[in-house]
Amino acid sequence: MFLLSTVVLAALAGISLSPEASAFSVQTLGDEQTTPSLDLDSILKRLADYCLRLENSTFDFVCLEEIKETIDPALDMSRPRESLKDWAYWDLARWNSSSPITLKKIENSYVYDYQCIRANRDIRELRTLLKEDGWKKHEPNAKLKTAVVVYGNALLWPVGLFGARFQAQYDYKIAGDGMIDGRPVIVIEATPRAGVPETRSLYGKAWIDTVTLEILKIEWSESRIGRYEIFAERGERYKRTPRLRVRSELKAEKNGIRFPSSLFIEEAYLNERGRAFIRSLTAVVYRDFKFFTVEVEIRSIARGTLG
Repeated sequence: MFLLSTVVLAALAGISLSPEASAFSVQTLGDEQTTPSLDLDSILKRLADYCLRLENSTFDFVCLEEIKETIDPALDMSRPRESLKDWAYWDLARWNSSSPITLKKIENSYVYDYQCIRANRDIRELRTLLKEDGWKKHEPNAKLKTAVVVYGNALLWPVGLFGARFQAQYDYKIAGDGMIDGRPVIVIEATPRAGVPETRSLYGKAWIDTVTLEILKIEWSESRIGRYEIFAERGERYKRTPRLRVRSELKAEKNGIRFPSSLFIEEAYLNERGRAFIRSLTAVVYRDFKFFTVEVEIRSIARGTLG
């Protein structure tokens, strides 16, 4: 899920290959073995099966969550009083002075001990703040202190994109191919299907390993970010068009379940020439995983039900 001053991303969740391509065959690196030729429907079926396993999984793990956040307030200075709601620490006396105001980019960093527990289809996230801007801390049951983005439950985001009960909401196509960490991938793009009522589910593109059909990376459509109107209002104030980029990578794996290894959010505003002013960058890295439990209970979920 996302919030600005905080904005919330709530998830229920190109390259060279022709979008019309519906099958592929790729050699694994270092040998002559090839994957079976799969069409798009077969790929989607495999992804739906994975999402079913993900929804039925029980897990308990801890890791370090390292966050770096950079905010450039330059555009806010052009209309400082209108920007007050975005900032809690402006020096109003300086605005009333005749001297020019210059502000450096604001850089925040946090390190959390992060624990994620899922049992009985409920998920809990627990954090202990270990460092803030380089200073050691010990703050149990801490909340995220990021100024721009608050996120949660990133592990389950693929379900809203490829889960069987959600697939009827989207049109899918193969939109590209490429490599991630030496692994050949195809890009599957999901867009809302015409005539289907709008939902809160996110959509976008996913990078799929062509050999294992594992989801390695996802980029999300900006229009489905929660509280998007905050960015739109800010764009009106700046007289620019907002552009948000949200990307998650899933490089950690245990017992066939992929876990987020990084999350990246870029908040930018485009002028009439299309030149981007990047207002904020938020980068999250998850590392040093310790898994206590990763189990999957196999049971069916009927299409069209929420389970």
